[in-house]
Amino acid sequence: MVAGIILGVLGGLLLIILCTSIRIVRQATAVVVERLGKYHKTLETGVHMVVPFFDRCSRPISLKEIVADFKPQPVITKDNVTMQIDTVVYFSVTDPKLFSYGVDNPIRAIENLTATTLRNIVGELELDETLTSRDIVNTKMRNIIDEATDPWGIKINRVELKNILPPRDIQEAMEKQMRAERERREQILRAEGEKKSSILVAEGEKQAQILRAEAAKETEILQAEADKAATIARAEGESKAIDLINKANPNAAYITLQGFEALKVLADGQSTKLIVPSEIQNVSGLLASLTEVVKSTDKKPKTTSKK
Repeated sequence: MVAGIILGVLGGLLLIILCTSIRIVRQATAVVVERLGKYHKTLETGVHMVVPFFDRCSRPISLKEIVADFKPQPVITKDNVTMQIDTVVYFSVTDPKLFSYGVDNPIRAIENLTATTLRNIVGELELDETLTSRDIVNTKMRNIIDEATDPWGIKINRVELKNILPPRDIQEAMEKQMRAERERREQILRAEGEKKSSILVAEGEKQAQILRAEAAKETEILQAEADKAATIARAEGESKAIDLINKANPNAAYITLQGFEALKVLADGQSTKLIVPSEIQNVSGLLASLTEVVKSTDKKPKTTSKK
């Protein structure tokens, strides 16, 4: 019976020792094992066996990217302006052994290193350069801090300036400057718009005047051509009328009648005085004699000169 109890106790102890010798490491973590106070090995993801009472395992070390948001730090620029700047650092553990033995309290060490590096970089810049050169400051800080944390088994992935808070009076001056700059740009844009509008209006008036001049020119040309055509047609009509009269061989009565018609036209005019000859028959005689002269002229044969 005593032997059974002893065997039971030994079996329980063996079971306890077996359970304590099994170590399960979760994904994205690592465990540092010390044997008799000295670094022995690093346990990665999976199931591992350790020696009880001789091996001591550290707490799991996360291998995931860690985000450290540090409180604002007072920083003085090159032109003696004190600002409050807070930073965010993204880092990950690349070597659990160096992370465990490289530095005491790594997060605190990274915070102090970030603050001192930020003061050194911003101290070489003026206020305006600091506000407009965030990318440059971020890149410089990442390179410097990453190089400094290599012995600690830490990889600095990114460093970001979260907030830059100048003094209140500087903020008010910057707001006034920005407002003045926007008003200046607005006035420039308005002036450019008015200039373009005036140019377009002037060009429109110029085109309108050119079109009106061309239209008047074409109208005068068409009117002149119409007057020319009318004059030619009128002359041709009178020529044909004279030819027809000559071919008809008018008698003295017709010529006398035409004379009366001419006198009638004269009487219808706007003249205030009209002198009519006493012997009106002399007019018809004169017209008849003129007609005979025209006929005799038309009947003369045409002679050609011989060389």
